[in-house]
Amino acid sequence: MRGVFAMLRYAVIAALLAVVLPSAPSFAVTAKDKMATCKFGADDQKLQGPARNAFMKKCMSNKDDPRGPGAAASPPPKQ
Repeated sequence: MRGVFAMLRYAVIAALLAVVLPSAPSFAVTAKDKMATCKFGADDQKLQGPARNAFMKKCMSNKDDPRGPGAAASPPPKQ
């Protein structure tokens, strides 16, 4: 009897998740959020003038560059 209630509870939870998850908002970053993040990064590094403009342009681009020390210096992997 106890196992039946546990199974029913799991079925109800699964049904609720199936209903709720598709209606959840997307986790994509909006342009406004990205601008705020880039401004914070420029302010944190105390960038001004052309250096700040270059940083903001690179930050706002939609490139998926690798991050971390030496990421730009390493050659792309050979296939």
